[in-house]
Amino acid sequence: MLRPFSQVDVFTDQPYRGNALAVVLDGQDLTAEEMQRFAAWTNLAETTFVLPPQDPAADYRVRIFTPDVELPFAGHPTLGTCHAWLEAGGVPRDKGEIVQECAAGLVRVRRTGGRLAFEAPPLIRSGPVEEPLVEEIARSLGLPRGDIVDVEWADNGPGWVAVLLADAESVLALRPGTVSARVGVVGPYPAGSPCAFEVRAFTPGRGATVEDPVTGSLNASLAQWLLRTGRVKAPYVASQGTAIGRAGRVRITTGLQEDVWVGGDVITCVTGHVEL
Repeated sequence: MLRPFSQVDVFTDQPYRGNALAVVLDGQDLTAEEMQRFAAWTNLAETTFVLPPQDPAADYRVRIFTPDVELPFAGHPTLGTCHAWLEAGGVPRDKGEIVQECAAGLVRVRRTGGRLAFEAPPLIRSGPVEEPLVEEIARSLGLPRGDIVDVEWADNGPGWVAVLLADAESVLALRPGTVSARVGVVGPYPAGSPCAFEVRAFTPGRGATVEDPVTGSLNASLAQWLLRTGRVKAPYVASQGTAIGRAGRVRITTGLQEDVWVGGDVITCVTGHVEL
C-alpha cells in the first residue's frame, strides 16, 4: 500500500549539508522484517517508522532502523521524525512539547523558535573503558595511546565510547582504520570560536568504518560527560561533519534541573509516498 513519506536533513539550515533521515509516516501493520528491508534499501544512517503510541503519555511511537539493525534510541531520527510528524499535521497534547515513544522509553521534544530540541536520555553505561579496548581504539584511530586526553563510556543506547583529544584540529586530522566499537571523538576549538567543539562519529560497517555526518545521540552523551567533568558550560554549539563535507551544528542547552537538551535545524528535502 502507499504510505506517506518524507526525507529530511537534520542538524543543518543548509539543505543536503546535515544528516539525512527517511521517515515513513504510517508504519502500521508492517513487520519488523519489512521495516528492516526498507531501511536497508534506503541505505541511510537511519530510517524511521511512525506508529500510534502505546503509552498514553506519548503523542506518537517511532521505530528506528539502521540498514542492519533496530536501535532503541537515536538523536537525529528523534528530531527528524518529530519535524516530519508535525509537518504532516501531527498535533501534540502540549503545544510547547512533544512526547515521543521509542524502545528506550519516552523522549521529550521542545519547540523553541524555529528549532526542535530533545531531552538527552540518561546514560545506560558510563565510567572507565577497559584499557585493552582503549588501546584498540587508539590503534584504529591511528593515534598513540598518549594522544587520548580522556576516554569514557557514554552509552545512551547505541553503545558510544567517548574519546577526548587535545583540540579540534587533531579530530579533523583523523584517518581511522577499522573500528570495532562505536567511537565518538571530540576536541575543543580555541576560546571565542563560533563552535566549542568538533565531533566525529565512527561505527563498524559492512567491512569498513562508517563516519556518521551528524549524530544526536553522541552529542547528547558527550554533552553530559563534558558538562559533568567541567570541560564546558552550556549553552554551546558543536560542529560535526566537516571532514566529510557536511556542515552540522548541534546546539546544547540545559534546563533548570540541569537536564541536557540537544537541538538543531531540520529541513524537509523530499515528500511523497512509498509502496510498502
